[in-house]
Amino acid sequence: MRHSAVHFASKVNEYIHKSDKWDLLFCSDMLNLAEFHGLVNPSIRLLPSVIYFHENQLTYPNRFYQERDLQFAFTNFTSCLSANRIWFNSEYHRASYLDKMYVFLKNMPDYQPLQYIESIRSKSDVLHPGIPHCKKRSKRHKGPLQILWAARWEHDKNPECFFKAIRLLTQRTSTFRINILGEQFEQSPTCFAHAKREFAEYIDLFGYQESRGEYETALEKADVIVSTADHEFFGLAVVEAVSAGAKPLLPHRLSYPELFKGDNWQDCFYDGSPEQLADRLFTLAKQIEADGYLHNFDIDQAYEDISRFFWPNLADQADTNLMKIVESVKH
Repeated sequence: MRHSAVHFASKVNEYIHKSDKWDLLFCSDMLNLAEFHGLVNPSIRLLPSVIYFHENQLTYPNRFYQERDLQFAFTNFTSCLSANRIWFNSEYHRASYLDKMYVFLKNMPDYQPLQYIESIRSKSDVLHPGIPHCKKRSKRHKGPLQILWAARWEHDKNPECFFKAIRLLTQRTSTFRINILGEQFEQSPTCFAHAKREFAEYIDLFGYQESRGEYETALEKADVIVSTADHEFFGLAVVEAVSAGAKPLLPHRLSYPELFKGDNWQDCFYDGSPEQLADRLFTLAKQIEADGYLHNFDIDQAYEDISRFFWPNLADQADTNLMKIVESVKH
C-alpha cells in the first residue's frame, strides 16, 4: 500500500508512450488511488475509476490495537474520495466500514471531514465476488460425518472456538472425521499444532492443499462446512463448500445472514459459542450415523441458491455496471 501507486503510475506512464489507451481504471483497496492520480499522466486522471473493497484497513481486525496503522485507514478514505464508484464485496462490509469511518473521522482534533461520508455512501455499490463452478457431490459415500473447517490460519478466524467445540464433541461421540484446511503463515496460532496432536485420530486432511483439484475433492467430501470467524467480509471458502454440497454451520453475524437467506438456511446458524456448535455437530453426526444423510438440508436447492455467486453470472453483472460507468462519464 505504501509504494504501489508509485510503481503502477510509472508503469502506466510507460505504456502511454507506447500509445496504449484505456476506457476505465479498476483497482483494489490496496492501491492509494488519490496518490496514483497525482503521479500518473493527466489523461489517466480523466478516466472513470472504480475501486473494489474486498478488505479495508479500518475495520480489518488487528489482534492488538497498537498494531493498527491509521494512515492506511486514511489512505482508503482518500481513495474513496478519488474514485467515481466504490464497490464492496458485501452490504455488511459497506455498512460496517461507513459506520466505523464516521467514528474514525470524528476522533480527529479539528477539521473533521464528516461531510464526505454521505458522498462516499452515495457512490458505493455491492458486488459480491464470484467463485468458480465446484463439482457438486452426486452421492454421499458411506461413513461418519465429515466436518470441514477452511480458512486462513489466523486469529480473526477464531480457530480456538472450533477446536474447543471438537473437544466437546469427542466427549459425546467418536463418529466423525475432520479436515482442517487453509493457508498458513509464519506466526499461525499455536492452537493448530496442539490440535494436530490432540485430534490426530479424527483428522484426515490438515493444512494447505497444494492444488485446486485436491481442494475441490476435500470440499466434495464434506457433509458440513463450519465457520467460527470473528471477521468475514464475504466468505469465499464457505460459499465454495456449500456449492459442492456441504451444509454450512455459521455464527449468526458478519456477512453470513446476508448471503444465506431463505427457508433452506434457517437451520444453518448457531449462536457463535463452541458449546452450541458442539451440540449442532453432535446432532448431525447422529443423523448421519442413523440415516446416512442430513435432515432439513436440500443440496440441490442450496446449489441453486449459491449459483448466483458463480463467475459467469457475476461477470456479466460487473461488465454491465462498468459499461454504464464509462458511458455516464462520456456524457
